[in-house]
Amino acid sequence: MTAEIICVGTELLLGDIVNTNAQFLSRELAELGISVLHQHVIGDNPGRLRDLVKEAKSRSDLLVFSGGLGPTEDDLTKETVAEAFGDTLHFDEAEWQKIVDFFARTGRGGRTPTANNRKQAMVPTKGHKLPNAHGTAPGAWFEDDGCIAVLMPGVPREMKAMWAEDIRPVLLQRQNCTIHSKTLRVLGGESSIASKVSPLFASENPTAAIYCKIGESEIRVTARAATEAEAETACDARIAEFRKILGSNAYDVDVPGLEYTVVHLLQQKGLHAATAESCTGGLVAEKITNVPGSSEVFGYGFVTYWEQAKTKLVGVDPSVIGKYNVVSAPVAAQMALGAAAASGADIALSVTGVAGPTGGDEVRPVGTVYLGAARDGVAYVKKLFVSRPDRALVRARAAQAALELGLRLAQGKIPEGTQALTAARQSDDAALAALDRAFVRETS
Repeated sequence: MTAEIICVGTELLLGDIVNTNAQFLSRELAELGISVLHQHVIGDNPGRLRDLVKEAKSRSDLLVFSGGLGPTEDDLTKETVAEAFGDTLHFDEAEWQKIVDFFARTGRGGRTPTANNRKQAMVPTKGHKLPNAHGTAPGAWFEDDGCIAVLMPGVPREMKAMWAEDIRPVLLQRQNCTIHSKTLRVLGGESSIASKVSPLFASENPTAAIYCKIGESEIRVTARAATEAEAETACDARIAEFRKILGSNAYDVDVPGLEYTVVHLLQQKGLHAATAESCTGGLVAEKITNVPGSSEVFGYGFVTYWEQAKTKLVGVDPSVIGKYNVVSAPVAAQMALGAAAASGADIALSVTGVAGPTGGDEVRPVGTVYLGAARDGVAYVKKLFVSRPDRALVRARAAQAALELGLRLAQGKIPEGTQALTAARQSDDAALAALDRAFVRETS
């Protein structure tokens, strides 16, 4: 089955509303094994919509609409699609009563609907309505000449509920199979990952799709089979192929993010972690503590934004800041070692950098971040550079990179691309100079 997603609303074209519905529907359809051929955003213009529906109907099996079901004169999606599918609309008294009751229950519009709301009670004659338990706009289902059109409200909460309750189960049944999906999380950029595993994306069953995230990517594997067990087995086999190629960068399956894997690994190993953050302002600690049960493994988070805080809270030597700059490898190392000593944690992570939009220089331009991770009296330091000077992006990338260092230390591995400094030598001028030189020379 092939599909097209059509999101209706002039506010979408103007950028007043972010189109999250298309993203949701694309993922849902992929999970059902339905290929999405096109996505469209179109304004509230019946002529253009009519042309688009006619074209999409001629080439796809399923048209999925969101938006254009409201009470205003320009909400004409239902009327336009009904015409294209050889159907008509009629007034549904039961649906109208639901709308009246909804207004009374929620107190909208002076507790009574307006005359405009009557058009929302118009439903397909040959097709059928789709109930909306969360709003006043029922959806609609049309079929003609082997093509299906499903119409849903544009409000994401209402759309998602209608999809889950009334549309997805029917489409799954018509696929005459069971669908199972698993998501593999992989450290690294989309392009570098895809180039290594591109042959695995060519398969039609199981299918695989890659989605770019900050500092990592998701690979969603979806299998169709006669039974749930067979589909899950096929997913597991394909994920094993991905992991064989991608190695340790493929770090977990079906977790919301890296912080979940880090926390769960710390729990398994009986380890505790702490953080010392500057430019991220506690973002690493926030990510960790968002994970349920993180109190078992995380007790300290130092936000050391000022230089004085770095000295007072985690013992960074002021002379080291003065000599090497607050954004430097020696400072990141001392922050990590100091956080471990102050908290008694097994693993301590540190971040210091220039998030921007100002504050950089030739040696440390905006986007320069130094990360530290300490375990067993050794700090491992890494440099990160985010080329796009976006403050939020720099902070997010830095937090993700810090968690990756924590993952490797929790695994008992030395993180790749790092330089080491022992606690015994953290005040040694030669050792600090060598650590600084290892990174500064990269930009010279």
